[in-house]
Amino acid sequence: MEKRDYQIDASGKILGRLAREIAVFLRGKNQPDFLPYLEPKNIVKVFNVEKIKVSGKKMKQKMYRRHSGYPGGLKEEKLETLFSRDPKKVLQEAVLGMLPKNRLRSRIIKNLKIFKGENK
Repeated sequence: MEKRDYQIDASGKILGRLAREIAVFLRGKNQPDFLPYLEPKNIVKVFNVEKIKVSGKKMKQKMYRRHSGYPGGLKEEKLETLFSRDPKKVLQEAVLGMLPKNRLRSRIIKNLKIFKGENK
């Protein structure tokens, strides 16, 4: 598998559909030599991440949850507050959820580069 770079402008795109597109490129499923057990060398660069759209009432209703493992350690944050604080984290979480839950996942997500603003 050869190394390929993909550049995506996220302005005006819907979060879930953009995440699906990025996950396909990261895994290399758009190439004829795709093998699920090999780590692809594709690098995806996403620009204008602060201009992503979200459909419906998700901005107000969607919650991100994490737990520390201790009693009372549940932390909840709405999409609206997380997006205003760090829109890159929102896109990364969406893409991470669309990658396979196996040993390659952590290595594949390192090939995703997210930037605020225009093309670098």
